[in-house]
Amino acid sequence: MDRTVADGGVMRAPDEPVRPARKSLRRRLRRRLKLVGRSNAATRVLGSSLYTVLRLTYRSQTLVRGSSPFREILTQEHPAIVGLWHGQHLLAPFFRPAELPYVALLSRSRDAELNASVVERFGIDTVRGSGGRVREATSKKGGVTALLALLRSLREGKGVCMIADVPNGVARQSGLGIVTLARLSGRPIIPSAAVTSRRRVIENTWDRITLPLPFGRVAVVMGDPIFVPRDLDEAGLEAKRREVTEAIEAANRRALALVDGSAIEGPRS
Repeated sequence: MDRTVADGGVMRAPDEPVRPARKSLRRRLRRRLKLVGRSNAATRVLGSSLYTVLRLTYRSQTLVRGSSPFREILTQEHPAIVGLWHGQHLLAPFFRPAELPYVALLSRSRDAELNASVVERFGIDTVRGSGGRVREATSKKGGVTALLALLRSLREGKGVCMIADVPNGVARQSGLGIVTLARLSGRPIIPSAAVTSRRRVIENTWDRITLPLPFGRVAVVMGDPIFVPRDLDEAGLEAKRREVTEAIEAANRRALALVDGSAIEGPRS
């Protein structure tokens, strides 16, 4: 007779496969744990923790000499549209002058709830929608609604922080959304980047998200304001889209160069 082994009180042969019912139970447990992790309460707790970690991380940084006078730029151009890349947005709240009102565009996905929880703790309002594809967005993605909300915010004197590349699209390629917003509002796009010398890049994410680590050097770079004329045709809008792409990437490359061995200005207060 074949020997059997005990498994949860049930005797089965050693080579007998795991019962389908047990596999189904494990799937249900994993699904429920995932739902708990995405609950509003869990999002608030995790958002508060990330906010604290980011503040402590930034306070431990030193500002690299050669960084842009970002306070002066944003104050002079206010209200402006600050454009930056996905994956490099975690430090953006820190180079916003605290006295200037801002809104940030975030996607409507469930995962973006965590981002919203963190951003709002910095005193920045949020607008939910598909910004990268504003001109092509369907009502389901909220592109049109987001565009109208951002236009209203700019008219009310609030700056806009907007990630220029399209979620799950081609990283570091601006979409037409930010260009359309600048055209309709008449407000400038400020190409921006903030990079730390101590960072970890998550390679298996589409945007290669960069996590800032404590006790490094930080560089903040902003390019010249980009204005988009209201009467541009499709070809003109595409040319502006490429200009925005090149300008944000130039700011990013400059910031990376500054943190690779540059002199430092002093500790963050």
